[in-house]
Amino acid sequence: VQLQASGGGLVQAGGSLRLSCAASARIFSSYHIGWFRQAPGKEREFVGVIRQSGGSTYFSDSVKGRFTISRDNGKNTVYLQMNSLKPEDAALYYCAATGRAFTVATVTAAGKYDFWGQGTLVTVSS
Repeated sequence: VQLQASGGGLVQAGGSLRLSCAASARIFSSYHIGWFRQAPGKEREFVGVIRQSGGSTYFSDSVKGRFTISRDNGKNTVYLQMNSLKPEDAALYYCAATGRAFTVATVTAAGKYDFWGQGTLVTVSS
């Protein structure tokens, strides 16, 4: 398995949750890791991404200031820390990896990602 997402669950609005994305060593060392989400009846949308080197992150406007992404090099794992959760954050969350250039146009496009993990479900109660 190249990527495996975990950590989803039920949380109250205003609460926090941390998702994990465990990657193979090859993927972790060479690819940018992004997070996407998909709510029922909606298209998959970009959430955030961290550069392969860990030096840069980029987030969608809808989560900016509430979500952060970090990398643990010792565990080959990327974390999505989600704070101040809102009911509209509820979705199936996916992590994905891209080897393309770290540009906004590339890292925000699901079609530019080469590997995908299975989704992990986040439910936010109001």
